[in-house]
Amino acid sequence: MEIQAKSTDRNLLLEFSGELDHHGAKNAIREIERAIDAALPRRLVLDFQGVSFMDSSGIALILRAQQQMQHLEGSMMVCHVPPQAKRVLDAAGISRLVDIR
Repeated sequence: MEIQAKSTDRNLLLEFSGELDHHGAKNAIREIERAIDAALPRRLVLDFQGVSFMDSSGIALILRAQQQMQHLEGSMMVCHVPPQAKRVLDAAGISRLVDIR
């Protein structure tokens, strides 16, 4: 799992590529926390376009990022979710908690 971070004007874009499974999720969560702590964004966008596979670990990652953004009183969105990952998110009902486009 690779994450590219782009920050401008208190907006943080994190672009994911690779497999988001239990092996990569722990490191990915740490990278997200560091990026959020460094940028202190008002808006966080997680771009999953490059995610080739996702299991329930991706749900934990999204919820953790959502918690951090709530502490900063910011907003969060997940975009470009591939069909396989979208099925995982839909099964968990994540769209009721997080803006997914």
